[in-house]
This record gives sequence, structure tokens and C-alpha cells, in this order.
Amino acid sequence: MVGQFEGYSLEIAKDEDAKGNFRDGDGPQRQEGSHATGEDLRNEEDEKLHPLSPDEVRNEDLRGNFRNQGRRKRPKGSHMVEKRDKNIPCQGGAFQEVIHTVEETFKCLECGMNFSDEIQYNIHSQIHSGKKTDQCLECGKSILGRAELIRHLRTHTGEKPYSCSDCGKSFSEKSDLVQHHRTHSGENPFICSEECGKRFSRSGHLLEHLRIHTGEKPFECSECGKRFNRSGHLLRHQVTHRGEKPFECAECGKKYSRSSHLQQHQRTHTGQKPFECSECGKKFSRSDYLQQHQRTHTGQKPFECSECGKGFSQSGNLQQHLRIHTGEKPFECSECGKRFTWRDQLQQHQISHTGKKPYECSECGKKFNLNANLLQHQRTHTGEKPFECSECGKRFGHSASLQQHRRTHTGEKPFECSECGKRFGHSASLQQHRRTHTGEKPFECSDCGKRFSQRGTLQNHLRTHTRRKHVTV
Repeated sequence: MVGQFEGYSLEIAKDEDAKGNFRDGDGPQRQEGSHATGEDLRNEEDEKLHPLSPDEVRNEDLRGNFRNQGRRKRPKGSHMVEKRDKNIPCQGGAFQEVIHTVEETFKCLECGMNFSDEIQYNIHSQIHSGKKTDQCLECGKSILGRAELIRHLRTHTGEKPYSCSDCGKSFSEKSDLVQHHRTHSGENPFICSEECGKRFSRSGHLLEHLRIHTGEKPFECSECGKRFNRSGHLLRHQVTHRGEKPFECAECGKKYSRSSHLQQHQRTHTGQKPFECSECGKKFSRSDYLQQHQRTHTGQKPFECSECGKGFSQSGNLQQHLRIHTGEKPFECSECGKRFTWRDQLQQHQISHTGKKPYECSECGKKFNLNANLLQHQRTHTGEKPFECSECGKRFGHSASLQQHRRTHTGEKPFECSECGKRFGHSASLQQHRRTHTGEKPFECSDCGKRFSQRGTLQNHLRTHTRRKHVTV
């Protein structure tokens, strides 16, 4: 029985060694039918000279006598070596012992990845150490990894191996081709998780859009500290500090800091209006003008006043409205120093200094300094009242009159006195009230020179003179 086992032991050792069942996980594999090396032959001669008993087989296996002699030493560094047992049942029904082999696994302590090969582990560890493995012969730049080097070389050669099957356009990166394909398919796989649900064809565009919801502005100007939610907006802003205006109009020589501004300006020469409203067919020279116009059809008013909740279709209209609450009057007359809330109010006032009234009513001959005033006046002849209250149906000839009337329903009093805090529904009422604080009396009686703070009080006073004249007669 012992002799049978000794023979089985030697045959198993030689046969299994030839098949590579006892090789180490890191060692080279010997193919079936390959020639044994001198060292292998010496090992076999040793086995013939020193046959093993069953107990010695198990002991020698545990000591690792059947290990491949080409195993590397365990590398030093930020890794962990894990040993895993593999159960290999022996062939032959007479011997049911199970021989255990040990496989070493190299685990990266930085990211947790496992490697069975030490060489692959060493290459991977360079990612964390920042070591550059390849160098570009064109510019000398060090590149991490062979694949990255190949992609980098395309910046020098101009190679674009990825071509669009729809339009033939070529790209140097496969990811750029994938993004480009979406322009043909219309696919927008990246969806905003916030309340708007807007979709995008690129993940980068989604990230930029999300900053609208979060208010994040990670890009800061080093000159003035102003922050932006897109790097492109920061670059455009920085041009304002340098004063650069590289884009010049070939027609009039006017210069611009942005090419888009030049394109908009050039339409003033060509008369081109490429943006058309799908509802009414009206055309515009700028896309933002079209967007503003489209809100007249949809009734959308996305800009809301934080003071009174009033909505506006344009941000500029909201900015003008806010001056009602703040009392700001940024427009000053250069002739008399009077200040106004809105630019058109200043323009109207400036005509009063020239005395010009170029707009004449064809019905009565009355003249006006503004065309808008003439249009309002003509409604007194036609009786037209195009502005209707949605609450009670009352109609008005002026939009301002309708706005004032609506406050009788809402109870809104947006005009506040900065002296005492009293609030009013009309700006004219606030102006009259302010005179009680300032003592101003701008209305003078032409008969006796007496002055009054309100026009109505002057009109009442004038009646005292007319009554006296009737009594005298």
C-alpha cells in the first residue's frame, strides 16, 4: 500500500506540475507539452531519490514545496496582500485528500481595487502618486498612461478618427462623437432633477443649468471679485477690465468686446431679422426680443416684485417698478436739476425746456410734445377706452388709470412716505402728502399771489375771486 501511494505521489507531482495546477498566481504558466527546465529535472531527480510518505506530502504542501520558484517578493508600499485558499480535489478514487494552494491578491488602500498581478498593481499605484509614465516627443509633456498619450498626440497630428455617419463630421475623441450624434437624434438624456425638468444633451450643460437653481457662482473675477456661474461668462467679463474690443464693424468701425454683440449690431445695417414669432409671424433682430414678445401671447410674467408681488414679463420693467418702492430717481435734468424715476419721464420733461410740441391733434389742433400724449388725447374725441378692469368690467382710456383703479379692489398702497411711513395708492397722492412735511406750495393765485400746496385748493380759492367780480357788477 505504501509503495502504491509513493508511485501515485510521484506521478501526481509530475503530472500536475506539467499542467500548472501548482503554479503560483503571480508566476509564469507552463503550457502542456512544453520542455522541462534543468531546474525542473533536478527537482524530479530529487523526488526519485527521496520518495514521500502520505504525511510528508501534506506537510511539504503546507510548507510550499510545490510552489513555483519564480514568485516575486511582496512589494512595499500602500497596499495589502490578501491570501485566498483554493480547494483542488486530487484525481483518483483511492486518495480523497484536498490540497490547498494560496493565491496572493494586491489591494490598493487608496481606492480599494484588487489586483492579482503585482505589475498591474504597480501601474495602478502611479495614478495615486501622480507619477507620469509616458512623455510626448512633440512638446515634452508627461502623460499618465499610454491611452492618454495617444489621445494627446492627436492635438499635434490633427487626427480625427471618429466620423459621424450622418453628416461626415470627424472628431478626435469618441465621447465628442457620441455628444454630436445627439444633435441628429434630438436625444437629451440628462434631465434636471429640480422642479423645471429641463433636459440637456450633455452632462456639462446640465451642471451649468443646476447652478441657476442653487445660485452657485464658483468663478470669481480676480480684479473686482464679481462671481459667475459659468467660466465663459467670467472670461467675457474680464475683457471689460482690459478694455479690449477686438470685434470691429466693417460698415461703421464701431468696436465690441464680444463677437455676438458685433453680429447683433451688424443687423442694424443689413436690416436682417432672423427670429420669427410662430404665433403672429412678427420678426426680430435679436432672440431676446423674440422671447420678450412671446410673453405677450403666453401672458407669462416670470419676474416678480419682492415688495408687492406684482409680476412683469421683462426684467427691465421690474427694475423700473422697484424704484416706486425705493423712491430712487436716477435720471436728472441737466437744465434744472429735476430728477425722474424713468428715462422717458426725463425725455418728456426736457422738451418742456425747448418748448417744442411737434405732435398736433387733427380734430382740435392741440399740440403735444410726445406722440404718446397725442394718442391719449385723441381718445377724448373717439371715446375709446381699450383698458378694461377684469374685476368689475369698468373701462379706461389710459393704462395708468386702469392700474390705479385696480388698487381699489386689491387695497394695494405701494407708495410710502419716507418721513412718516404713511402709504398711498397713487404716486400723486404721495407727492401731495410730502408737501405737508416740506411746506412747499407750488400753486400760486394769479390774482392775489397767494400760494397753495395742492392744485384743488387753488381752484377752490379762484372761485372766491370770481364771486366777488359777479357781486361788483
